[in-house]
Amino acid sequence: MHLDKALSVHPEALRLRAERTRILASNIANENTPGYQARDIDFKSALASARADSPFSLDTADGGDLLYRLPNHPSRDGNTVELGVEQAEFAQNVSEFQTSLAFINMKLRGLAKVIAGQ
Repeated sequence: MHLDKALSVHPEALRLRAERTRILASNIANENTPGYQARDIDFKSALASARADSPFSLDTADGGDLLYRLPNHPSRDGNTVELGVEQAEFAQNVSEFQTSLAFINMKLRGLAKVIAGQ
């Protein structure tokens, strides 16, 4: 039995959610930086790529497969960060991270019961 198969998609989802948290936090931190372009990932595409073992780069140094966020209300200084949008995305991402973590915990408890013969 392979643990990665038993845990399904959730470990990869946690890794991507953690990386997305870092990206969204960077957006929030640069709210007042002139010319800063808010970035994000298409989580669904990133997870599909990760599951298919195809390359998906989240390296923010070279841009990787990060997407630019299109602002609802562009600012004069070229900054595309909208604090309310970023905070909502951050909160949603945290909630989904916790959900994946709960699924992993349930699967590990189930595996522990199987190992213990219960």
